[in-house]
Amino acid sequence: MSVEAAVWGSPIAHSLSPALHRAAYRALGLDWSYGRREVDAAALPAAVAALDEGWAGVSLTMPLKQAVLPLLSQTSDLALAVGAVNTLLPVPGRPGTWRGENTDVHGVVAALAEVGVRRASTAVVLGGGATAASALAALAQLGVDEPVVLVRSVERARTLVGVGARLGVGVVLRPWGDPAEAAGLLAECDAVVSTAPAGAADAVAAALAETASGVPAPGGALLDVVYAPWPTALARAWAAAGGAVVGGFSMLVHQAERQVELMTGCTAPLEVMRAAGAAAMAAADDEGAPATHLVSR
Repeated sequence: MSVEAAVWGSPIAHSLSPALHRAAYRALGLDWSYGRREVDAAALPAAVAALDEGWAGVSLTMPLKQAVLPLLSQTSDLALAVGAVNTLLPVPGRPGTWRGENTDVHGVVAALAEVGVRRASTAVVLGGGATAASALAALAQLGVDEPVVLVRSVERARTLVGVGARLGVGVVLRPWGDPAEAAGLLAECDAVVSTAPAGAADAVAAALAETASGVPAPGGALLDVVYAPWPTALARAWAAAGGAVVGGFSMLVHQAERQVELMTGCTAPLEVMRAAGAAAMAAADDEGAPATHLVSR
């Protein structure tokens, strides 16, 4: 029986996951297939029900990470705490049943480790969307007790306080107002995770770059989850001011690394996957593909 895996979501056409997973399978000597499929929330129940014993797993991107939760027989504690599943795996000995895992948190932790952040006391998350919840879980693993989340609307981000409670941390929500004030808060932290879309933090970047603004030089590291276009204005300003920067591409590769390990039971060939992803992005740039954010795998 052939072994299948795939990435599902909507939109999905420009996902990098096939390049990453296929490269890993080749390096591991596995004759597995990995495709991509356009699946929205309405089509998800039927898609999950149609999975058979030939499937090793499914990667999920938006808008499926929350929608899949009621369809699962098992869900990891981490995925439940975050409220999002990005990986489906078959339950051993129970054909037709599936468990959910979250590898995005591993992606954040591993990406920050690339720039030397393995422990942190203070941290800020910029933006309050779905990726922010995974960022909070990652920061909790790094030792941050009271992460600050800067958001446009405190009311719409209240669910993140509940995420923090499930993780055992006290989330502090603050309005994302004056750019210089926001930049100053970011610069004073051990770690910053920007989950804002490309362009949304440009005013904060300008405040960092403006020496007359009084914003101190960054003392910690920045993970900007955008990976195309790269670098973002925030990443450029942070690096120019002397701060360490890592981009969303590293997070993407690391979360896929963990998915490969969960699906295959083998150690994933990280650098092979990184090279394949970089080549796929370069090819997409040559073809004029639209810019891609982290949530489009």
